[in-house]
Amino acid sequence: MEVMTTGNDRFRVGSWRGDPTVGYLMPLTRIGPGAIDTALRNMHRGGYRRIVTGALAHDEQGPFLRQGFQVHERLHLLKHDLRSIPFSNAGVSIRRGTRRDRHPAIAIDYQAFDDFWRFDEASFKEALSATPVSRFRVSTGPGRTVNGYTISGRAGRTGYLQRIAVDPTLQGRGIGTALVVDTLNWLVRRGSVTALVNTQESNVGAFELYKRLGFEPVIPGLAVLGIEL
Repeated sequence: MEVMTTGNDRFRVGSWRGDPTVGYLMPLTRIGPGAIDTALRNMHRGGYRRIVTGALAHDEQGPFLRQGFQVHERLHLLKHDLRSIPFSNAGVSIRRGTRRDRHPAIAIDYQAFDDFWRFDEASFKEALSATPVSRFRVSTGPGRTVNGYTISGRAGRTGYLQRIAVDPTLQGRGIGTALVVDTLNWLVRRGSVTALVNTQESNVGAFELYKRLGFEPVIPGLAVLGIEL
């Protein structure tokens, strides 16, 4: 990913999940009139034929919708006040993720998500660099085989659960719960006062897990928008 500047406006841009025809466009500042049109023309010249945004808050979506973007997918946004952290007694082994763990983590991500949301190496690195402080953790089974992972981060006193994925064949065994609780406890130790996470509206299992662990939905939620060039 790189930063595109159009006048006083700044966007993060790049290819979406390594597809050279699908571009990613995310505002880094409050954008002025004409900024999106200029960015789209620049990206079209770069070979992109479809553009998708990152997850936009409700008040960020207006300029894109007026430019012709449509909703690709709506997301739940959830918030945890970190005042009461649930206890996980599933006996899940969790440790710090290493560079060697990245490949098996991405392989699990590939199984856990559909084509649009799957991480590749570049998007994995992007998630790690999305916040000033980040943390990569893995859960392991017999033989220390990686069966799940999280990427979380902190910016100021706000924490973010950037990504969680569990081997689909092992879901329902408390691995996801243990990984989320591990993240929440870390954020509390580091002085965070709130934690945020988002998930697709279609991912009912994840939504119910977060609510069970103390997250509350924030209304309205988020949306990823898209446009054909």
